[in-house]
Amino acid sequence: MDTIFALATAFGKAGVAVLRVSGPQAYAACAALAGATPAPGRTSLRNLYASDGTFLDQALVLAFAQGRSFTGEPVVEFQCHGAPAIIAALLAELGKQPGLRLAEPGEFTRRAMENGCLDLAQVEGLADLIDAETEAQRKQALRVFSGELGTKTESWRANLVRAAALLEATIDFADEDVPEDVSDEVLDLIEGTLLSLSAEIAGSAAAERVRTGFEVAIVGAPNVGKSTLLNALAGREAAITSEFAGTTRDVIEVRMDLAGLPVTILDTAGLRETTDHVEGIGIERAKQRAMQADLRVFLGDATDLDLQPETQDIVLRPKIDTDDGLENGISGKTGHGVSQLVSQISAVLATQASGAGLATRARHRQAMERAVADLQAAIGTVRIGPDMYDLAAENLRNAIRTLESLVGRIDVETVLDEIFSSFCLGK
Repeated sequence: MDTIFALATAFGKAGVAVLRVSGPQAYAACAALAGATPAPGRTSLRNLYASDGTFLDQALVLAFAQGRSFTGEPVVEFQCHGAPAIIAALLAELGKQPGLRLAEPGEFTRRAMENGCLDLAQVEGLADLIDAETEAQRKQALRVFSGELGTKTESWRANLVRAAALLEATIDFADEDVPEDVSDEVLDLIEGTLLSLSAEIAGSAAAERVRTGFEVAIVGAPNVGKSTLLNALAGREAAITSEFAGTTRDVIEVRMDLAGLPVTILDTAGLRETTDHVEGIGIERAKQRAMQADLRVFLGDATDLDLQPETQDIVLRPKIDTDDGLENGISGKTGHGVSQLVSQISAVLATQASGAGLATRARHRQAMERAVADLQAAIGTVRIGPDMYDLAAENLRNAIRTLESLVGRIDVETVLDEIFSSFCLGK
């Protein structure tokens, strides 16, 4: 296997940069630059030299033994000064070493999975952790990266393997006197797994939203202050405001962190009857995005709007700065009620996020749904009787294979390239 190297930190001027080398020639490459390789697990301050004896930099050098590194291979890391010239010189020098080549995107992590250091779900959790923008995303990604989904999957798999083994034993010894009826134990194992899988599927929508972000749409008639409110929430002039109806004709999005949750606030076109073709397109887009949003904030009376509030939606009196009444009102112009609205939105979305499970991607949910279908079929065939145990066993084997694909044991080649290509070179 090739020995790979890459810059593991962001390229650019910085106090420290980390270069990572992984593979069978890692120690030899380290010795060529630093004179010798530190003992695995030890850190050493070394002068680094080019092949012609030119002094390149002074760096902390760390060596990791095979089986005790991120990739599972011998690994060396150089913690050097973060000047772009130094980084370029070191990368060029590593490229001259025999058996070394620049890593492809995600190749370090792919080797970690192939060497059994991570399962596929952990790889996805690591990708989410790298991309995490909010506290909720960080916590959720860490749960997946730590192996919780893999642990739960292994528990499901163990139950189904046991159930399948009981059925197979009954089939194998069908011509002999086997007094014990295994159907009760088999059904208990399948139904327990089915219950746990169903609970995880129920929490998948919230988990996916925590990973990708919630959407909150501001809706209402023209000129009720939607764009002004968006600007107040964003703390900047994100949307054009004017006294003329129909100013907003497309959906304007502002990404925010509300109470640790990733939230995109949508400013939509004013909902009204119009003969303007372009404005009509904007209104249709507004309706579609508002219906798809996780929460809607209605400004003004929604009676005359095609879109009606749902249970958790928030309805407020707009432009309270021009109204004597203060109850349930908001003003993006003066800021009245804005902080209360932020608290309301955060509370509603926190309630939605509280049911988040470990299945953070559509791939996870779809695999579990296929397993559920196989388990339901297995229950039906087991209840028919021993003559159908062979079909029930096949249903269980299908469910096991589907669950194994969650953590990358089988049938994952079609998703590997897409997953690993999203990583940076040094990961």
